[in-house]
Amino acid sequence: MKKSLSVNLAFNEMRIDRWIRNNLGNIPQSLIEKTLRSGKIKLNKKKVKSSQKVKTGDIIDLFNFDYSENKVQKKLKFIPSQEVIKANEDQIIDDNNDFIVLNKSSGVSVQGGTKSKKNLVDIFSKSEIFKNTKPYSVHRLDKDTSGVFILAKNRQTAQFFTSLFRLRKVHKTYLAICNGELSNNSGEWNSDLTRYENKKKIIEKAKTIYKILDKNSLASLVEMKPITGRKHQLRKQLFDIGHSIFGDKKYKLNNIDKGINKNLMLHSYKIKFMIKNKKYTYTALLPDYFKKFLKKKRLRLPNF
Repeated sequence: MKKSLSVNLAFNEMRIDRWIRNNLGNIPQSLIEKTLRSGKIKLNKKKVKSSQKVKTGDIIDLFNFDYSENKVQKKLKFIPSQEVIKANEDQIIDDNNDFIVLNKSSGVSVQGGTKSKKNLVDIFSKSEIFKNTKPYSVHRLDKDTSGVFILAKNRQTAQFFTSLFRLRKVHKTYLAICNGELSNNSGEWNSDLTRYENKKKIIEKAKTIYKILDKNSLASLVEMKPITGRKHQLRKQLFDIGHSIFGDKKYKLNNIDKGINKNLMLHSYKIKFMIKNKKYTYTALLPDYFKKFLKKKRLRLPNF
């Protein structure tokens, strides 16, 4: 029996073993390797290795291969944990020897905390991606914020990224839907943000460059490029000027949302940096709930 599947990716390329796990179930790497070697899975009618990249429009043929996830689990007595399944649901934008870039889902913490039952570091530590190493978190992204996120695969890479962030050589772009109509179409926010550490009051300088992409009397779609990296910087700055982000449960104005919207409308859209004179740029597609909310608020999304 032969079954043909067409590849449709939200980004440029993906390893074929990653594509198989994302589309056919959480199949062990050993089984994927075996079926590729035997030719029971072919790419564009050819045998390929697990590292081969697939792209939109490629055809993957399955020959006498039982790709039912339940049957595979029963045959191999392999039952993936919920954490591993969740890791596979997050879009892998890039996976190389030193780090992975993913489109983090809203509602998943980056690393463990007092209220975090599941987080990316623990999730990916159990995945095949980090089979011979462990994930290192190199920057922050709030639990309810979606979008581009990086996990290093070794300590050296983690330290390198930490240095890049400290020297402000990593450039991030966020998109947010906030309440009301901002008066200026572009500019800078320079703020003194207050936080407390063991009851000690700490004031930090925060700077963000912003541009309004679309707006009306109900809401504004804002592009933001933080220069500094303060905790909750963008959320605090919009709240302070009276235009809190929809779905923000911590920094919100009275009578905003009224409990209707459950998602934070803040998305880490793009990240740029340079390694050994090579430029890297990664973008993360907007979640469906973000696009639906744009339509609800009668906002148009420009073509990026």
